[in-house]
Amino acid sequence: MFGTQSKRDILIEYQTQILPNLRPSIHARRANLTVKFQDLYGFTVEGNVDDVNVLNEVREKVRKQGRVWWTLEASKGANWYLEPQISSITQSIALKSSLKFSILANAITLKKLIRKGIPPNLRPKVWFALSGAAKKRSTVPESYYNDLTVAVEGKVTSATKQIDHDLPRTFPGHPWLDTPDGHAALRRVLVNYSFRDSDVGYCQGLNYVAALLLLVMKTEEEAFWMLAVLLENVLVNDCYTTNLSGCHVEQRVFKDLLARKCPRIHAHLEEMAFDVSLVTTEWFLCLFSKSLPSETTLRVWDVLFNEGAKILVHIALAIFMIKEDELLLAHQVGDVINILQKTTHHLFDPDELLTVAFDKMGLMTTYTISKQRKIQEPAVMAELDQRLRRLNSSGNTDDEKHHLVFKFLHAIQLLSQARKKQNT
Repeated sequence: MFGTQSKRDILIEYQTQILPNLRPSIHARRANLTVKFQDLYGFTVEGNVDDVNVLNEVREKVRKQGRVWWTLEASKGANWYLEPQISSITQSIALKSSLKFSILANAITLKKLIRKGIPPNLRPKVWFALSGAAKKRSTVPESYYNDLTVAVEGKVTSATKQIDHDLPRTFPGHPWLDTPDGHAALRRVLVNYSFRDSDVGYCQGLNYVAALLLLVMKTEEEAFWMLAVLLENVLVNDCYTTNLSGCHVEQRVFKDLLARKCPRIHAHLEEMAFDVSLVTTEWFLCLFSKSLPSETTLRVWDVLFNEGAKILVHIALAIFMIKEDELLLAHQVGDVINILQKTTHHLFDPDELLTVAFDKMGLMTTYTISKQRKIQEPAVMAELDQRLRRLNSSGNTDDEKHHLVFKFLHAIQLLSQARKKQNT
């Protein structure tokens, strides 16, 4: 929803098909110059010549992948990916063998295709269908979103105040999001959802998620329903509620898996007393939208809406794994943060990241991660209960959300200090 649908389609069509590849001269290569340009979704990208070459290769892959999807639509029908899937053992037994094989083959084909990326022009309808957003919208009257918009207009809550505070800080400088129209659309989506689910209300981080959904989806209303299905069905429960218990559980699960999958990194960071949640909290709350380049983030989200929240843990582990050698040489907290931040900002090749996430990590199923969550939940709830008692006894009633916000600020402060040391 880049301003209007027509503008958005024109932008994507222009940059994926008409815009010639950026061909830096031999002099530019030798000088390793920094270049700036806009990506498919209007974000200003800053990188070196190697980054430009990677993006050119990625966009060529996107074009080829688009032809694969269009061929499938031509042969199987426009909505071939919506063919029924086996959802239970009973249903599986009831289906004829030939039909079961057809459905299974279709699901495997779809999974492989989505991991290779959904073409930008097809992404809105594929997301909306596969995520369950279309089904969720069908359970309420067609006027639900408009009625909700009218009903909450002018109402002021702690959530709306925070949303208004965060609007100008959400992707500043973006050619549409950072305009009155962009702010208004983002505000409606966030405010409407804060009234739909008072347990969540609004949590910092959702502004970045909703903003990116607005850029991808065809309409503001579809972006709202994508946010709803994300928070209510796709992600772990209670990730954005007042005490963020679900987010705390994810952090513990991640630390445990980091110790198993990357034992050298884990041991090194433990020796440094480095808390990985200084970095990963933002990754999980913003779903990488604030860390990875937008086109890489959306490739991660392609998998997220089809396979579920396990992809977030896979991606986080893959980032640490990619930079294992550099991390093992770091001995300052600020240096670790700097390495991870520079890495995420320059991961322009989604295939490199996803290959590590799925092919170089060993077996790690949804069941494995869910089992770890159940193990960690009691300890998290006990810790949060103790913290709440301390807050109550001291008369401090601040939300638990502020605790994680302070972690963000602390991480930024450490990074700033590290950069100052490097410059002195």
